[in-house]
Amino acid sequence: MRFLVVTLAPTLLKEDGHLYSYAPYVNEMNIWFSAADNVTILSPNSHKGELLLAPFTRNDIDVQAVRTIAFNSFGRSIISLLSLPYIFLKLFKEFSKADHIHLRCPGSIGFLGVIVQIFFPKKTKTAKYAGNWDPSAKQPISYRLQKWLLNNTSLTKNMQVLVYGEWPNQSKNIKSFFTATYRNSKTKETVQRTIQEPYRFLFVGMLTIGKHPLYAVQLIENIHRSGVKCSLDFYGDGAERASLDTYIKENGMEDVVTLHGNKDADTVEAAYKTSDFLVLPSQSEGWPKVVAEAMFWGVITIVSKVSCVPWMLDYGKRGALLSMELSEDTNALKKLIADKSGLREMSQEAMDWSRQYTIDDFETEIKKIVE
Repeated sequence: MRFLVVTLAPTLLKEDGHLYSYAPYVNEMNIWFSAADNVTILSPNSHKGELLLAPFTRNDIDVQAVRTIAFNSFGRSIISLLSLPYIFLKLFKEFSKADHIHLRCPGSIGFLGVIVQIFFPKKTKTAKYAGNWDPSAKQPISYRLQKWLLNNTSLTKNMQVLVYGEWPNQSKNIKSFFTATYRNSKTKETVQRTIQEPYRFLFVGMLTIGKHPLYAVQLIENIHRSGVKCSLDFYGDGAERASLDTYIKENGMEDVVTLHGNKDADTVEAAYKTSDFLVLPSQSEGWPKVVAEAMFWGVITIVSKVSCVPWMLDYGKRGALLSMELSEDTNALKKLIADKSGLREMSQEAMDWSRQYTIDDFETEIKKIVE
């Protein structure tokens, strides 16, 4: 089987002779590729800036390089427009040769793939929509158009679109899906939790404006100043780290908030096992893996109402949902931590739910789809 991937994620050839790309995407695609005889990736082959990289497990991948499409400046817009005819030709050529077409959405290259797949109604196709599928979400028009095309059974045929969460009034193209971090063997491990002061809060993820790390600091600051003994540990790095550090020092929170930076998976796993709460006031998510990971270890997650998160938390039964209004969330959190029996029940329900989704199950479902 000839398996074609169309993605914005860059495919990079390193000096060691291996192909690399964005690590979470690589880890997933290695599973998809295990069911294919031949693999082609149509993507950019360069990237500016930092990117968490990992190598693909196979070295026989055919890379069809195209330019990155972006319209965030006049110069890049001109280059992108001039590149479009070549990219469309590439897409038509590779689609005609492929047995299975896999689109990674949302994204500019994936969007072009969504358009071209209309002309290949008999080809077997899948799309992984890694963003927020919520039909009511306020999103750029390009995202909304991608979702509309993928959901439209008149234009998009022989397609399974893998989305996060369960949403009403979707076409037969749409398949609720999941992602995973841990294997079945991990479900045998348990954590004995005694949720009590000093409460240990955790933030895992990039320190960017969209993740609202400052809101997490301010929320825990309010809890701390109300007399509750607590701490907040950050695992991750990004553009907001300097401003966070400044805020922490200016407000005398050095003994409460610690910025650890990027750490390996084992270190983060250990942090889950010794923390009581995860705080993630994020503006946008697809399937937030850190939420599922924290729930796997019985950590009580406190997350904004984005994407499929309310569904993951059973609308407040397996975790707490933030309103993103600081005084309201402070009062709700104080009420939450005062209910000791409720916390124990919430922790157990979170663990039971998350442990349904393992890498072993993910591999099985992916192989079913590809085969």
